Amino acid sequence: MKTAFSITVLPGDGIGHEVTPICISLLNKVMQQVGGFSLDFESFSAGAVHYKKTGISLPDEALQHAFNSDATLLACMGMPDIRYPDGREIAPQLELREKMDLFAGVRPVKTMPGLPLPLTSKEAQNLDFVLVRESTEGLFASREKFKIEGQGAEEAAYDTQKISRRGCERVFDFAFELGRQRKKDGYKGLVTCVDKANVLGSFYFMRNIFDEIAAKNTDVSHNHVYVDAAALQLVGRPWQFDVIVTENMFGDILSDLGAGLMGGMGMAPSADIGLTKAVFQPCHGTAPDIIGQGKANPTAMFLSAAMMLQWLGNKHANDNAVAAAGKINLAVENAYATGQLLPYELGGNSGTEEISNLVFAELDKLA
Repeated sequence: MKTAFSITVLPGDGIGHEVTPICISLLNKVMQQVGGFSLDFESFSAGAVHYKKTGISLPDEALQHAFNSDATLLACMGMPDIRYPDGREIAPQLELREKMDLFAGVRPVKTMPGLPLPLTSKEAQNLDFVLVRESTEGLFASREKFKIEGQGAEEAAYDTQKISRRGCERVFDFAFELGRQRKKDGYKGLVTCVDKANVLGSFYFMRNIFDEIAAKNTDVSHNHVYVDAAALQLVGRPWQFDVIVTENMFGDILSDLGAGLMGGMGMAPSADIGLTKAVFQPCHGTAPDIIGQGKANPTAMFLSAAMMLQWLGNKHANDNAVAAAGKINLAVENAYATGQLLPYELGGNSGTEEISNLVFAELDKLA
């Protein structure tokens, strides 16, 4: 059992510098309460502002530390007005996924009590499912390799989608193992492959591999849904899902829909997980419009930190880290259950300080 963990911290840009320090304080607090493990944080500058100053978005020192550490905690990166010469936004988080081979993008969709959510049925108020996004291939694989051919009216830009057997097998293995674990925890244990196999051959190839993996995991239920139907069902009956697994671009889009079901990006945590490494970050962006106003919602950052502790605990057989993750999740849920919190993005006026103070207070009650 491992007890001492090295954590790379990347506050990034914008409100990342507002939610990161309070999240580190929360982690230190729960570490002291639970005991049995330690976290050694080292922070690095990276992102759009760093690129503007230095011409480098992700310093080698930061990347090397991420490779050598046990996990990376990343807030958010990118600013709309700072871009690469080809017009793309600065996104070192994508470089981390690719260079560290973090193939499974895990996006939990779990609603909190006490919030005015877009879907009002009882089932929609109690959502708890997970979207797994293949994070190294798909349409995103060509983001630096697109080409423009032809002239005049025949000029056209091409982005080539990549779906490989290796990429499919490992993300489907991950999804079925997650479904198996969720089944043990009392969930459906249903893995849904979302694709567009009725139109594109690459997705038909992907679906066939999914079926091959499903045949090796007969203890876990599975089905298929086309992506357009999945979008419809996520709005109409999202509670029918348990584990969704899909291609990179589809996952990027549908995970934001999932965040909307939770009340907004400020409520949505995430993880990018590989065979040995992982990065944990909230789904929200840098929010340039509210920088320095105290309006940033730290909830997604807190929940991402809990995911990090859960992953570290499971990977290194440390039950105390797993217990600490559970305490953070419960403290956040209890804070919202009081009915005292309504973040700005949901039309309220609960900002960073108010949300953090109540989560810390609820954590104290669990000590």
